[in-house]
Amino acid sequence: MAGPILASTLFLLTLLVTSAQAATNSVTCPSDPYLDPRNDPCNALGYIANNTLTAVAFVYVLLVVLIQTYQVIYNGGKFMLSMVIGEYVYALGFAFRFALHHSPDSLGIFISEDLMIVLSPCFFIAANYTLLGRLAGEIDCAHHVLLPVKRLTLIFVLSDVTTFVIQAGGASLTTSKVQSSASTGLHIFLIGLIMQLVSFGFFCAIYARFLYRVYTEEQDVCMRDSKQPWSNDWRTLAAALSVSSIGLLIRSFYRVVEASQGFRGNLSTSEAAFYLGDTIPICLAIVVYVPFWPGRFIKPAHPYVKEQKESSTSSPSLV
Repeated sequence: MAGPILASTLFLLTLLVTSAQAATNSVTCPSDPYLDPRNDPCNALGYIANNTLTAVAFVYVLLVVLIQTYQVIYNGGKFMLSMVIGEYVYALGFAFRFALHHSPDSLGIFISEDLMIVLSPCFFIAANYTLLGRLAGEIDCAHHVLLPVKRLTLIFVLSDVTTFVIQAGGASLTTSKVQSSASTGLHIFLIGLIMQLVSFGFFCAIYARFLYRVYTEEQDVCMRDSKQPWSNDWRTLAAALSVSSIGLLIRSFYRVVEASQGFRGNLSTSEAAFYLGDTIPICLAIVVYVPFWPGRFIKPAHPYVKEQKESSTSSPSLV
């Protein structure tokens, strides 16, 4: 449910902001945008996007999303749709970087590229929020989650949507040619990033506690799939969720540090920093589900069985 809401909001915002800012762009741009991009007032990136790096990232993300689309269709796991939708948005963001290389002073292209790349991880985070609840129910250990699973998923998904809206609103304002508005937008964007980092950090703590409780108190559950191939062991999926969460946590921390440096900071004007702190962690967070697609591990339960599980796990432990 979160995926379509975030996607429609992002595309509507992109269209509105792009048209509005393009109409008010009155800055005089240099005749040669490639001569000094770092000091070019019209170059929002502060550098010329490298097409080779863009191509590698674009092809990588496109392959991942096509494989995961196949997985959703043939192996199930519709609860991961927000991740798949986010990956299409993320790939489109890199496609705009190609256009940005050829038109580095285009504000409209930058807005489209920036919003899609900066905001698409919200989709991936929402997928991980949902996956924890599904995994806990699959192994009958929802009582080890700090909050009731349904409530936990709802709280964190709403938190993700909220931080998404805050970041989107702030990011749109940063493109304003009015310095005060742009500065306000940056602060709003930073607040959204910090809220997302805190929220996701809390989720990771809850997940770590859940794993600890299961491994220390549910030996039968831990050994349930011990005779299965490692590719069918629920512990493998748990490890994949851990790797994905770590990647997204690194990326969230990087974005907070980058935004805290303000406009034209060392990180925001470095393409190497963008790939090392943002792209690589995100690519790791999404590709881990290619060999370990959750739909292969978690199958839809019969409604009666599902009802019995929920009624038996409605009162989680608080320690």
